[in-house]
Amino acid sequence: MTEQRFAVARHLLDTRPWDFFMLVEIGLDRMHHAFWRFLDPTHPRYEPGHRYRDVIGSYYRYLDDEIGELLDRFDDDTVVMVVSDHGAQPMLGAGCVNEWLVQEGYLVLHKQPTEPTPVKNLDIDWSRTRAWGEGGYYSRLSLNVHGREPGGIVDPADYDALRGELIARLEALPGPDGTPIGTRVHRPEDLWVERRGIPPDLVVYFGDLAWRSNGTVGGRALHTFENDTGPDDANHALDGLCIAAGRGLPTGRRDDMHLYDVAPTILECFGLLQDGYMRGTAMQAAVSAR
Repeated sequence: MTEQRFAVARHLLDTRPWDFFMLVEIGLDRMHHAFWRFLDPTHPRYEPGHRYRDVIGSYYRYLDDEIGELLDRFDDDTVVMVVSDHGAQPMLGAGCVNEWLVQEGYLVLHKQPTEPTPVKNLDIDWSRTRAWGEGGYYSRLSLNVHGREPGGIVDPADYDALRGELIARLEALPGPDGTPIGTRVHRPEDLWVERRGIPPDLVVYFGDLAWRSNGTVGGRALHTFENDTGPDDANHALDGLCIAAGRGLPTGRRDDMHLYDVAPTILECFGLLQDGYMRGTAMQAAVSAR
């Protein structure tokens, strides 16, 4: 897949006129998810000396070679950026969000499943259910709000109090050893400047993303070390990376950048950035401020 994608990139760069060119390669993300435990001694399923121990490192070196071939096509006036939208870290396990909601009475079922079942297939008693969640790298937790959901029972006047209660209890949830795992719960209005449609009422980072969210019910456990959607060794991490070089860009290491800074930087390269137009700050501002 990666070979084909870079072959297409070289072909387009060599045969088409362009002002802005972007290549997205998701292979590295997939390698992290599939092979992290063979690389990282801190992973709970690490196997020392495994034949796959060098797979991730080899893929990084391969990507370096492919990027190097692209760089040979660019002159000194071309700005080049290598950007990730997230980092990676070992996945220590999964928190079973709906199992916990059932156990604590927030999610009520007509019938308990006999095997792990996705929330969409559960026989839910909406007349008594106040909350349910989704699985994934993080959990999107929704409340059954009166006037918003078809069978909503949560009085809007109690909405914020219920969210506060859930935040406190979820963040205090212990891991299998009985100690808290560092779960962080966010309100959507604290994460996103603009929200369209109906966002989740809470966003749950189990173990601050060191654990994923398992959305099934029927496993009879609050923690699991098996992924409910297939094998997976890594979860996303908050810190990604940005490598940038070219005329007008600052040099040296920076630890104060944000993902929001990438798009303004690109627009500024073309003289298209307008004051107050975007949330981030163009990297060129760091040069002009010196």
